[in-house]
Amino acid sequence: MNKKNTKSPDTKKPVWFITGCSTGFGRELASQALERGFRTVVTARKPDEVEALTSKGEALVLKLDVTDQRQINAAIKAAETKFGYIDVLVNNAGIGYFAAIEEGEADEVRRMFEINVFGLSRMIQAVLPGMRRRRRGLIINISSLAGLRSAPALGFYNATKFAVEGLSGALRQEVEPLGIKVMVVEPSGFRTDWAGRSADESKKQIAAYANTAGAWRREIRADSGRQPGDPVRAAQAIIKSAESAKPPRHLLLGNDAYEGAMAQLAELHKDFSTVEKIARGADFPKGK
Repeated sequence: MNKKNTKSPDTKKPVWFITGCSTGFGRELASQALERGFRTVVTARKPDEVEALTSKGEALVLKLDVTDQRQINAAIKAAETKFGYIDVLVNNAGIGYFAAIEEGEADEVRRMFEINVFGLSRMIQAVLPGMRRRRRGLIINISSLAGLRSAPALGFYNATKFAVEGLSGALRQEVEPLGIKVMVVEPSGFRTDWAGRSADESKKQIAAYANTAGAWRREIRADSGRQPGDPVRAAQAIIKSAESAKPPRHLLLGNDAYEGAMAQLAELHKDFSTVEKIARGADFPKGK
């Protein structure tokens, strides 16, 4: 007589929703998530560019421009209709822009903020109601070393990523008591198509900045495809961190990211210590 199987059934694999899956981190994350059996919402502005990923697992491919609220609402609804809920949101969609501050073109800067900051915040606002109802979830915001440390030619890009850092810190304090976690990923240079396909530069270039912003811009372009960071290992690190019992609040990726972040901390400590007396002296005297 066969014994009845009393083993509890395996829980369903998590549902990941990833933006910007056409190239780079987004595509590699979607690929690895599907290979691990995760139910994965794969989104892109041009869905045909990611259709091949459906062969890897249980995927829902959706058209999504994160600057379009109607598309965001429709994508979240479609994901929740098919899978019931969203466990992990990965805000990966983003673009770059190279320009000295004086060279910056207002329309291009606004476009980058619309994608990198406002698009990200719209996605968070759209996914939170479902996560709050379930009192669980993880939001992964792809920032950058550029969100911690500034560089010539990247000032406007720095501004978008510093904004992501600030927003993520406040969000964490708001939603952690509700059972929702927030992880910010801060990569340095990786062999994605960011510097080639996803980053424009100012059409107006001023000779006075040739040795600062101009030099950095040329170096970044020249290094495209030769960066030390491996997108496959990066995706593995993100998934491993997301699956841990206590995901890190900040995930630096790459030697340059770790060393750059630590150097920034040292510089800030030195600067703050220098003005400690001035800083403390700006308050009313005690008892006043």
